[in-house]
Amino acid sequence: MTDITSPQNPRVKHIVKLREDKRQRQKDGLLLVEGWDEIQLAVSAGHVPQTLLTTPELASRPLTFPSAETEVEPVETLTVSRAAFEKMSYRDNPDGWLAVFPIPRITLADLKITDVPLVIIAESIEKPGNLGAILRTADAAGVDALLLCDPRVDPWNPNVVRASRGTVFSVPVVECDNDSALAWLRAHRIQTLAATPSAETVYSAVDMRLPTAIAVGTEDEGLTDFWMKNADVKVKIPMMGKVNSLNVSVSTALIVYEAVRQRG
Repeated sequence: MTDITSPQNPRVKHIVKLREDKRQRQKDGLLLVEGWDEIQLAVSAGHVPQTLLTTPELASRPLTFPSAETEVEPVETLTVSRAAFEKMSYRDNPDGWLAVFPIPRITLADLKITDVPLVIIAESIEKPGNLGAILRTADAAGVDALLLCDPRVDPWNPNVVRASRGTVFSVPVVECDNDSALAWLRAHRIQTLAATPSAETVYSAVDMRLPTAIAVGTEDEGLTDFWMKNADVKVKIPMMGKVNSLNVSVSTALIVYEAVRQRG
């Protein structure tokens, strides 16, 4: 039995709004996730989908949920027609799975960090693809948290979810202003490294075996004066060619993995 057949169904229209409109996501406290891998990762991280939508015509593999006692079952599961699914989908080759999740609400006070934390500060990141790639690095490297300071991109934009491969659910993401982030870092005695081409110190020369936060900014403008003034040390990545900087997600990955290397 197909629960929704028409692309004009009100539920379909609402999900399209969640996909396209940040204000709708904020109003409802919901986000749209597409793809078997992304949904499975979100579920394995303990997030509960409010609604799960599938079309058997496209879905080639089933989703698996943890055992019943973990209570990670969707509130509702709907089967939809291919036409309705494609209206909601934001992928070129959809795999037949969509889910609506509550937006995770994490504050600085909620963060649980390790004894020697590693944190990423992403200031004013603009492009969903860059933020998604930074999140994938954060997940792979076991980063404690990503502080999204004065963001220009919505971390719950479906394009961020897609670019992150769902790691937006596995990495604690806190949206905050610069002052709050700095106060939290100082309270936890975490040294801050500001990545900038104008620095004199090469990033690999800094001791990152200490509690460390790595601050990165936009590709066009870099970090603002706030982090340039308040960071404990400014670091650079050696550039041998004619350009003076790398893509922000690449720069972040290099410095983060130097911390991983130093920590053994």
